[in-house]
Amino acid sequence: MKRYVLEFREIDKTQLLFVGGKGLNLGELSKIRGIQVPEGFCITTESYQKALEQNEAFHALLNQLTLVNGEDRDQISEISRKIREIIMEAEIPSDVAGAVAHYLSQLGDEHAYAVRSSATAEDLPHASFAGQQDTYLNIIGIDAILWHISKCWASLFTDRAVIYRMQNGFDHRQVYISVIVQRMVFPQASGILFTADPMTSNRKLLSIDASFGLGEALVSGLVSADCYKVRGGEIVDKRIETKKLAIYGRKEGGTETQQIDSDQQKIQTLTDQQILQLARIGRQIEAYFGCPQDIEWCLADDTFYIVQSRPITTLYPIPEANDEENHVYVSVGHQQMMTDPMKPLGLSFWLLTTPAPMRKAGGRLFVDVTQNLASPVSRKMVIDALGKSDPLIKDALMTIVEREDFIKSSPDDKKVPSPGKSNKDKSSSDSQVQIENDPTIVSDLIQRSQTSIEQLKQNIQTKSGSDLFDFILEDIQQLTKMLSDPQSMGVIMAAQDASSWINEKMNEWLGEKNAADTLSQSVPNNITSEMGLALLDVADVIRPYPEIIAYLQDVKDDNFLEKIVKFEGGQEAQDAITAYLNKYGMRCAGEIDITRTRWSEKPITLVPMILGNIKNFEPNASHRKFEQGRRVALEKEQELLDRLKQLPDGEQKAKETKRMIDLIRNFSGFREYPKYSMVNRYFIYKQALLKEAEQLVQVGVIHEKEDIYYLTFEELHEVVRTNKLDYQIINKRKDEYKYYEKLTPPRVITSDGETLSGKYKRESLPAEAIIGLPVSSGVIEGRARVILNMEDANLEDGDILVTAYTDPSWTPLFVSIKGLVTEVGGLMTHGAVIAREYGLPAVVGVENATKLIKDGQRIRVNGEDGYIELQ
Repeated sequence: MKRYVLEFREIDKTQLLFVGGKGLNLGELSKIRGIQVPEGFCITTESYQKALEQNEAFHALLNQLTLVNGEDRDQISEISRKIREIIMEAEIPSDVAGAVAHYLSQLGDEHAYAVRSSATAEDLPHASFAGQQDTYLNIIGIDAILWHISKCWASLFTDRAVIYRMQNGFDHRQVYISVIVQRMVFPQASGILFTADPMTSNRKLLSIDASFGLGEALVSGLVSADCYKVRGGEIVDKRIETKKLAIYGRKEGGTETQQIDSDQQKIQTLTDQQILQLARIGRQIEAYFGCPQDIEWCLADDTFYIVQSRPITTLYPIPEANDEENHVYVSVGHQQMMTDPMKPLGLSFWLLTTPAPMRKAGGRLFVDVTQNLASPVSRKMVIDALGKSDPLIKDALMTIVEREDFIKSSPDDKKVPSPGKSNKDKSSSDSQVQIENDPTIVSDLIQRSQTSIEQLKQNIQTKSGSDLFDFILEDIQQLTKMLSDPQSMGVIMAAQDASSWINEKMNEWLGEKNAADTLSQSVPNNITSEMGLALLDVADVIRPYPEIIAYLQDVKDDNFLEKIVKFEGGQEAQDAITAYLNKYGMRCAGEIDITRTRWSEKPITLVPMILGNIKNFEPNASHRKFEQGRRVALEKEQELLDRLKQLPDGEQKAKETKRMIDLIRNFSGFREYPKYSMVNRYFIYKQALLKEAEQLVQVGVIHEKEDIYYLTFEELHEVVRTNKLDYQIINKRKDEYKYYEKLTPPRVITSDGETLSGKYKRESLPAEAIIGLPVSSGVIEGRARVILNMEDANLEDGDILVTAYTDPSWTPLFVSIKGLVTEVGGLMTHGAVIAREYGLPAVVGVENATKLIKDGQRIRVNGEDGYIELQ
């Protein structure tokens, strides 16, 4: 009998596969002292399996379902319907029915019960499956309960449950269902309690939804519930709704919807005392489970009953701190244009490369800016600097600063020197003057970097084992010096400052907006924009050879370069692609994560872009595009200077402007080089570490080379040194990474877990406009191509690219598009810089752009004022 039915108090933490997520949680809730849980029992998954184990038709349909494409909704619906019919027609085994009758008699056959589904993949820490299976209330009598048990079993195969499992990677054949039979409580009020605020994710703000009668009215959306917010034992907010309807149980079984008297509709559902009592219960349950909870409760006879508790799976993890103080963290991914999670090896390399106070959370990195915000002087500097990379980050930080009670001001504010008055500032100023008068410094910096990389390639070949790890650590010191080199930073800042000066002064003197955008087109020494044009040159080499084009259209594996030589022109094509990979092959989408697959490792990634260039462009397009941009920039320069000379004091204004334009033309291209240099070094490190991984595979320490990606640099060093590894670490981190992939990282998050996105504050825009940040001037209309994966790009000349983010690897696509829209980005992020150089209207930082804009839809992108209109 114990195989088929378990009382709540008999359930322990090891029995998830027997009682499912809901059943397991009810068993745990029943053990918490002082928490009232209505009595009940679980019909285990063994009962479900026994009922269907010999049913050949069921298993045949189940196998069919596993082969169905997740997009084929009609076939999913048809197979699921047939499975539900089979389950409903299947007889419940007599020993299962007997066990249910036995436990029911102990609780009282005459009572009413709730019959609820509890799947094994439900109410889990990383996947809630909330609402996927069915619940039936006020069921009376053994026959009715057995009938509803069958209905719960069948609900495992509703269309929504099947599709949800497909989307979350669960095998239908490995998911079973238990059924909960729980004594009904007929409440005066019920609702949901979140121990972390579902709107802001703030872990210290508890949220209660409450309405009259059974909770079904609230869950089904039949009524609007009161909402109460509690922080630190105090009610900090109340929203009292008009509650016109409620659902109540009927004596004969089932439920009915009743009208609430008009004089009762606006009454507060719970008293203040009851709100605080329920909040204490919520915190007690949260403490027991060790994570924020989504709790279903009901109030009957002045007693709160808990009928379910599950983890809140949508909360973004909080970066860990070593103290109890308030902290503010800013997303690194939103500044680096890579908001995907990084694997542990990638995270550890980034941490080794930066001196900034970094924290990990959800597979991403966040900078702790608390100390910067504490001082009024550094506060303005950091907020303005971050605002240039992403204005929404700036707005989010301003929201926190304006609260005044979250961050304590530094006691030594008055000791902070004023900008421009320290010796350091004086030397920086001298350095700036030197840089402004020496444009050849860019070519010197590039040459110095290239020489250093060639030396690294030579030296690292002689290293292995622990020596290799020591060598990489030493070279990372060299890399960090180059990234923070004063001359390098001076060149970048000189170009940025000149662009800002031009935009400000041309607007003031000539009424010309965003003039620097045009002046930035086709500047020299931009390694990223050159990369896009160079792939056009590769297309030119291949274009004359139809056999190679046909071959490339069908290639499926990365060995295509070896086989291409058998065609006419094959050697030339191989040489062109190989030369391109030698210069740019260390790049890839998400390149700041050293574990990401590089173009040199998967050259087939480039094939669709090469074919697109052949299709969309005439020969010599790269030269024409660059020269066209250069001509437009020079014409704009001449036009501005001529107009300035007509103004009072025009000669002086023109002279100053010419100096600033020269700075933009000479120096703005270098902005992309430090990142290229870093990624170059990363790839050299990676290739050396993969050789060590091959050794670990050979001796059986790891299963495949890529397993090293789930270790930190320090852990990998230890594994190489000892040839020992607890493989559970790898498996655990692979599971965590899959979970992290489903999370959306916030721009800003506090130590309370509150996530802040920021808002644009602009008026006088079209009513239906989708707002973002204008980063490259111009207005363009065209077909939106919503692309989330660069490898899926199928662009026509004139399309507008809409995507989540673009890092340098996306640049080869820019030659084919006429405009750009991204969800992440700022004025100086890579996509914006390249868009300006290519003369593409661009709007970035557009929240949910890839959801609001449909693929193929005609849109109008306004890069002047920063908005998109749907046509």
